[in-house]
Amino acid sequence: MIIQRTDIADLYVVEFERHSDDRGFFARVFDRQTFSKHGLVVEYPQHGVAKNIRRGTLRGMHYQTAPFCEVKVVRCERGRVFDVVLDVRRTSPSFGCWRAFELSEDVPRQLYVGAGLAHGYVTLTDDAELHYLLSASYSPAHAVGVNWRDAGAAIDWPLGDVVINDRDASLPPLSAAPDPFSPSVP
Repeated sequence: MIIQRTDIADLYVVEFERHSDDRGFFARVFDRQTFSKHGLVVEYPQHGVAKNIRRGTLRGMHYQTAPFCEVKVVRCERGRVFDVVLDVRRTSPSFGCWRAFELSEDVPRQLYVGAGLAHGYVTLTDDAELHYLLSASYSPAHAVGVNWRDAGAAIDWPLGDVVINDRDASLPPLSAAPDPFSPSVP
């Protein structure tokens, strides 16, 4: 397992080291000792899966506020996605900066998305499936986000015509998004 920092604090690319033979391969996707050695969160009381039927499905840009801020470890187990992480921490030097990564079943890597970073993706194939490790339980009162089309964030999405739910389509712009480290008011 190879953990690489990015230029956004608390955003890492975790590459798997595949051990292959004629049967296929084996790779560790989580190792408490390795994560701990890099100062990463090692407790994930919740695991999730997102099944997306159609290409062009957009989910995001989501995060949770205090006291339910969460770290996410995200990997694509089927299909391909354009995965985006946006820094929404107002005191961060990279506030408003985003990075995108293609995740797929064929590329042996995942993302470690730290607390205070918004996460979203658009599917590039039909039948895409993502797996999540989550460091905090889901709290609807603290689940917030940033509008995927916000001009302030200026995310360069590869698809313009997307399948999106009403909640995600109506999220506020970055300038009005809640501070991740302050509790949301339901």
